[in-house]
Amino acid sequence: MTSKTTSLIELPADLDCTQLPQHVAAIMDGNGRWAKQRGFPRMMGHKRGADALRDLLRCCKDWGIGALTVYAFSTENWGRSMEEVDFLMTLFENLFQLELAEMVAEEVKLEVVGDLANLPPSLYDAIDRAKTATQDNQGVRFTVAINYGGRQEIVRACQAIATQVQQGLIKAIEIDEHLLSKHLHTADLPDPDLLIRTSGEMRISNFLLWQLAYAEIYVTDTLWPDFDRRAFHKALLNYQQRHRRFGKA
Repeated sequence: MTSKTTSLIELPADLDCTQLPQHVAAIMDGNGRWAKQRGFPRMMGHKRGADALRDLLRCCKDWGIGALTVYAFSTENWGRSMEEVDFLMTLFENLFQLELAEMVAEEVKLEVVGDLANLPPSLYDAIDRAKTATQDNQGVRFTVAINYGGRQEIVRACQAIATQVQQGLIKAIEIDEHLLSKHLHTADLPDPDLLIRTSGEMRISNFLLWQLAYAEIYVTDTLWPDFDRRAFHKALLNYQQRHRRFGKA
């Protein structure tokens, strides 16, 4: 979590501390394009993207935002080159190992969601150690989605509920939104208030399909490795200009 950014450590004066999102979600897009624009290999973009994530996590702590959830690797990303996939798996493993001491010191509580059983065993073990070491922390709730798909998450929740119905533990009439939410990976988190998508793409790409039902969506042309505190400040200013009606007039 070591940050290279020294400015905007305190909450900027033009942000209302009572109107900050409780939970920010981010689709970290544009690492490859960032590298291509500079003549670098794609892997360099992912490394710089990891630096941007470190600073955003620290920024959430500094500015009093309680939860951050990021889309690190989708179920569709397995279709990328084997070289890139292997690099990402190693990058994730190294980050969970190298950043663990600082996450513990900063009271970050780590959660990793998705189909983790299909990850490389060494990465799975690194995730398990990091989650265990931070499980009692009371600071920022940091959730990383790896091998995650929103549709798959909803299907898995429906299967779990159907099994309970078959076993006579609940009745079909008792199934409601609250019950389904309890069976999602994010059951103990509030739904995101704000979704940030970098690189200008206008889609949510199978990310948190249920949870984003009433999130404010902020799209920026900034590529993820360049998404710094000033860019986050701009996103939060935009968020605070919204009038959240939740379907009401």
